[in-house]
Amino acid sequence: MQECTQNGFRLYSPAFQEGGSLPQMFTGDGLDLSPPLCWQGMPTNCVSLCLLMEDPDAPLGNWLHWLLFDIPRTIHALPAGLERAAVLTNGARHGRCWGVHHYERMGYFGPLPPYGSVHRYCFTLRALDCRLGLSPGVTREQVNEACHHHVLAQDTLTAIYGR
Repeated sequence: MQECTQNGFRLYSPAFQEGGSLPQMFTGDGLDLSPPLCWQGMPTNCVSLCLLMEDPDAPLGNWLHWLLFDIPRTIHALPAGLERAAVLTNGARHGRCWGVHHYERMGYFGPLPPYGSVHRYCFTLRALDCRLGLSPGVTREQVNEACHHHVLAQDTLTAIYGR
């Protein structure tokens, strides 16, 4: 896997800085819009990308808020407020999310941590040497298994949010 360096594969957002606060409009307390995300430095042999947003601080375990895969290599950014359709117009597919082991939703669903606590929200983008070709609605476990041995590079962007 390629190391993330200043000139290497990098995930970032124009809406928040690494380690900074996730604006409320991107949470369940606001408009619940997916935040805008951008990336650069994709490996030349990248075929597709896979994006996960997880809350490692959730009381029940690593809570999955978003799973998007088969993002075409020609895409270098996602706009705010991405639709929650199973298959996007660019060909990317949503997996199931909103849980730790059991997932009932598809699309982005923002943070709603317990009152009085601040949680980390980790957006992880993987550059893959293949298209996963899985059906929309698959689980994090199915995507992780399909990604095994196909990750060329990955980067994580972390935001915090508390209520």
